[in-house]
Amino acid sequence: MNIRQKKIVIIGATSCIAEHCARFWAEGSPSELILVGRDSTKTELVAADLRVRTPGTVVTTIETDFLDPVKIQELANEINNTGAADIVLIAHGLLPDQQNCQTDLNACEEALKVNAISPVMFAESFVGYMEAANKGTLAIIGSVAGDRGRKTNYVYGAAKGLVARYAQGLQHRLAKTEVKVVLIKPGPTDSPMTAHLKVQNARLATVEKVAKGIVDGIAREKPLVYVPVRWELIMWIIQHLPARIFNRLDI
Repeated sequence: MNIRQKKIVIIGATSCIAEHCARFWAEGSPSELILVGRDSTKTELVAADLRVRTPGTVVTTIETDFLDPVKIQELANEINNTGAADIVLIAHGLLPDQQNCQTDLNACEEALKVNAISPVMFAESFVGYMEAANKGTLAIIGSVAGDRGRKTNYVYGAAKGLVARYAQGLQHRLAKTEVKVVLIKPGPTDSPMTAHLKVQNARLATVEKVAKGIVDGIAREKPLVYVPVRWELIMWIIQHLPARIFNRLDI
């Protein structure tokens, strides 16, 4: 008996976290992985690695513009033409320099578009197909930075806060359906995007641990996933600190 392959779409597939999520999925049940990236050469390198690791996995790549709503909708239409995806992971983003965002409005605009507007557009383009099919899981990577604005990264945090509020609304919209929406909030992770934090001796989770937590959280269809799990308690404390105390902290 043939086992049906899960159709898994990864937006921003060249990020370290997304790449490791793809590896876990490829090593698990039979899957069709569709990797979406902004650079076809980089995306194909990820695909080639997956094909070598798990020859039975079907891997395809697609290049698109992550800020063009027309291109994003065309991508979703193309992918869903053969049926709605079982899992869509929206994983792209960039970690901007806060000081630069304060003095360069172009940098500020880019950070907000890439980290907030683009993920929302991708989610909307895919979720309608899932809703029509009454199945599937849409997962969006946010960040613990979105839980409370801090002076060191509030532009990035504001973007991730928008993603969190959007995901909550989407969960409400789809509550009476079989479609699941999973909001993922990683803490600082040891990846190229956070190389400057490693220099500062920050405590960073490994990419493998974060990716495993994401894949497991999606499998359990949890509405909110903090990875590593300790960040749920940490951010609860930070969220509930009175302003008179919080504003004294150099974080």
